[in-house]
Amino acid sequence: MKVQTIAEIERQLENIMSENDPFLLHILQDERKGVQKLVHKWHKQMEENRRLKEKFNEMSAYEKKWRSQGFELIAGVDEVGRGPLAGPVVAAAVILPEDFYLAGLDDSKKLSEKKRQEFDEIIRREALAFSVSMIHAIEIDEINIYEATKKAMKAAIALLNPKPDLLLIDAMKLDTPYPTESIIKGDAISVSIAAASIVAKVARDQLMKEISLSYPAYGFQQNMGYGTKEHIEAIKQHGITSCHRKSFAPVKDYILQ
Repeated sequence: MKVQTIAEIERQLENIMSENDPFLLHILQDERKGVQKLVHKWHKQMEENRRLKEKFNEMSAYEKKWRSQGFELIAGVDEVGRGPLAGPVVAAAVILPEDFYLAGLDDSKKLSEKKRQEFDEIIRREALAFSVSMIHAIEIDEINIYEATKKAMKAAIALLNPKPDLLLIDAMKLDTPYPTESIIKGDAISVSIAAASIVAKVARDQLMKEISLSYPAYGFQQNMGYGTKEHIEAIKQHGITSCHRKSFAPVKDYILQ
């Protein structure tokens, strides 16, 4: 029998999901160091997969609770961009199917930009419904950031099709026609809210990168409108733009009279 190369074994291991698989049991007898390293790596990956699955199950507790009570279309709702000096506040609403699974799903702030973009594509493709709503700086200045955040969330909810049976909202009380549970730090403990946080974050970041093409001096493609040292310095040197929130300090301190 031809002895498999280490590269061949590595490729075959990619399809092995059980510790009792005959192939895995066979290569355990292979004394080559390279093979044993692959076996060790496989076990570590399986352990990581189990950890991620367990975390996802824990983050599905709210959804499971409400589904057990007859609610099927459960929408997670979250926002990003309350704190920046420039750009919109963005809300997203997402209804995930009951059998949805995405290993590593978490609060968007805990994920790399690359991972957020990867997850955003998966969520948009597999969600039963999703929507995004933006309230821009001029309206934020008119009604204040708290009211703008609520308005963005309500608009995102209204755009959902099909309509939700129930809402899971990250730490915000909203007056809506739907049963609602507000969850503190919901984006870290609910898969639906975490999914919404990712969709909202990716949408907002993309817009800020587009805005940066018109206003390259402010570094929006990197700071996303937040008040970094470089951003503040750009405001001092160049003044404010139409996407700056004039009601926010220190922006209002640099408005030319």
